[in-house]
Amino acid sequence: MDPLAIAAGTALVTAIATEGWEQARNGAVALWQRVHPGRAQAIEEELDDLHERLLLARRANDRDAEAELLAEWRLRLARLLTDDPSIEVEVSRVLDQVWRPLLPDSQQARTQALQRGEASGHGRVYQAGRDMTIGEKPAD
Repeated sequence: MDPLAIAAGTALVTAIATEGWEQARNGAVALWQRVHPGRAQAIEEELDDLHERLLLARRANDRDAEAELLAEWRLRLARLLTDDPSIEVEVSRVLDQVWRPLLPDSQQARTQALQRGEASGHGRVYQAGRDMTIGEKPAD
């Protein structure tokens, strides 16, 4: 599975169990709105359900139920990325700016995304964890 989908799914599910769960939900809904606008309302309702199910699992100390929810949302994000690979930048932004800040410090490291690039021939790979300027330096 795509490392970004794993990191994003982990962060989303973990953030849904925090007090900032509505922010986490809204970040996910915005992603679906972009790729599958007709599904955005259903995803919002499913994330509300995820919140309730996750809290119940935690109260019951049901690690298996938590793991199933985590796997489900990792898969959903993987499918979203497959449906529209151009959304990768937006998923990374939501991960970094919405979901990860909602997590306890001890869990933020679990949501680090890996970058990988491959070039052949005379190709080049440019990667950045945030903003990147390629070309001439802008005048001051």
